[in-house]
Amino acid sequence: MFGFVKVAAAIPEVKIADCEHNIARIEQLMCEADEAGASVVVFPELCITGYTCADLFQSQLLLTQALDALNDALCYSRNLNIITIIGLPLRIGNQLFNCAAVIHRGKILAVVPKKHLPNYNEFYEMRWFSSASDTQQTEISLFGQHNIPFGQHIIVETAEYSFAVELCEDLWTPLPPSSFLSIAGAQLIFNLSASNELIGKHKYLTELICQQSARTLSGYIYSSAGFGESSTDVVYAGNAIIAENGTILSANQRFSTEQQIVYAEIDTERLISDRQRNSTFKKGLTAEVYSIQPRHVNVEQPVEFTPERYISPTPFIPTETQMQETCEEIFNIQVSGLATRIHHTGLKTMVLGISGGLDSTLALLVCAKTCDKLGIDRKNIIGVTMPGFGTTNRTYTNAVEMIQKLGATLLEVSIKEACLQHFKDLNHDPSVHDVTYENTQARERTQILMDLANKHGGLVIGTGDLSELALGWATYNGDHMSMYAVNSGIPKTLIHYLVSYVSNYEIESSLRINLEDVIATPVSPELLPAQKDGTIAQITEDLVGPYELHDFFLYYTLRFGFSPSKIRHLALRAFNEKYSVETISHWLTTFCRRFFNQQFKRSCMPDGPKVGSICLSPRGDWRMPSDASSRAWINDIV
Repeated sequence: MFGFVKVAAAIPEVKIADCEHNIARIEQLMCEADEAGASVVVFPELCITGYTCADLFQSQLLLTQALDALNDALCYSRNLNIITIIGLPLRIGNQLFNCAAVIHRGKILAVVPKKHLPNYNEFYEMRWFSSASDTQQTEISLFGQHNIPFGQHIIVETAEYSFAVELCEDLWTPLPPSSFLSIAGAQLIFNLSASNELIGKHKYLTELICQQSARTLSGYIYSSAGFGESSTDVVYAGNAIIAENGTILSANQRFSTEQQIVYAEIDTERLISDRQRNSTFKKGLTAEVYSIQPRHVNVEQPVEFTPERYISPTPFIPTETQMQETCEEIFNIQVSGLATRIHHTGLKTMVLGISGGLDSTLALLVCAKTCDKLGIDRKNIIGVTMPGFGTTNRTYTNAVEMIQKLGATLLEVSIKEACLQHFKDLNHDPSVHDVTYENTQARERTQILMDLANKHGGLVIGTGDLSELALGWATYNGDHMSMYAVNSGIPKTLIHYLVSYVSNYEIESSLRINLEDVIATPVSPELLPAQKDGTIAQITEDLVGPYELHDFFLYYTLRFGFSPSKIRHLALRAFNEKYSVETISHWLTTFCRRFFNQQFKRSCMPDGPKVGSICLSPRGDWRMPSDASSRAWINDIV
């Protein structure tokens, strides 16, 4: 299942102290979750009896009925594949504990007692229960089953995932048990809770769950008591929340009068990847953690379900509600990075080639805002248009008009004669439109920009983007090279959103028509002669493949180190039949081959600002030998 684990958080409708009613509702939801393909389902704290039984917890009858109900659920689970975590009061010797029972196929895997008992404001748990810290008991016997692990530091392990349990208040403490358990290996944390509603409390609770899942780099599955709990003094609205590393994947509707269940698919490979590379997380393996000596319970559970988790086809693109804020932040990072470099060098002139395409347009806009930020005249931007054999009137016109409208210095230098002379020097037939024909033009343009920077005492501003770096879609020592590359941290699929944002919020409205046309222009290096009607003849995505696919491959390759077979699986789901498995496999093979073979270009790439979680700088996030073989990656696709 490529590391995906489907989990569930359930909220049954309860009747206080009616264990028979409650276990019947619990079993309904167990069956529903099992049929949905969930591997684990968690129920609220003390759900077999109801959390608000108060002094009824002193009743021997209630405790006996709770045990009978657990046994009933145990028998019911024999024909289910799902692991179930249920809350109940459990007497061990002379002590009563608030417990979570973990059951699977008629067996109790573990019983986890609550450690931190709230005894303030509306809570009086110490009146009835003992803390897990108040016992030395490590094993118990129930229903003829012996040596059942009992205690806080228990990790349940299957072949696919591992998890641990904590109860309600344990999460709210300065040092939650889940912090230690996650460091010890638990990938998923299940929390049985009974948290009442107060003004502002839900927002705080949601933030707490997000923070803990992020801090522990875990999946955090939370289920809290709801409809049916006593409203004598407080109200329980029912919260089912599933988070993964700081992001809420699923949540229920609060204050429902119906029992509910929510699902989410946790990507444990993603969590393992983050833990593996996070040195701070690994540093948490201290003597204090080792002294806990968690016990591991192994369980066999074949995992089969139909994946339904939404996979975005554009992982680099923020949601619509976050778009403006994210684009503003990225643009400010670019501008601040360039402003710092300009200030440090003491140079005032910025030289860049403007093709009329998206990348150079964004770089030009960054330069303009940098001038404004530093109080420099925009005339210090030398925008160079360098018409070549493939330049079209559309891109040329946009390039010229944008430079002029921004108040930058326009300079036009045709590369045709210089390239023809170079072909003559090389004894190359200019009618042969091969790699020499194309790369000559790219290197001639770079030479012009470098020499102009020398002449005017300035910096050549690079325009290439993250996607081009990943694919090596740049001429070595041609457009591959600059003195500061402002777009090197931004993928191709995000650039047109950035240009659109700048058009709407950051720059003069007179540029809007040009910027909209740039966004609509097909991506092309324009190195081959235009068609007879003057339109672009060389479309990049026809040659190298769709950038939306390559950016998808790039994200999951670098961000989580996923295997190509898993990336293909995710792509098939994300693009929802837009591309066939053959098409995805073809371009994924192209990506892997080019990503490995073109590393030598990235090994000597210019400085540039990192703007997101992925960066290909050899001085920063990505260090890879240029001689690495792609064979295993390509074979994984076949």
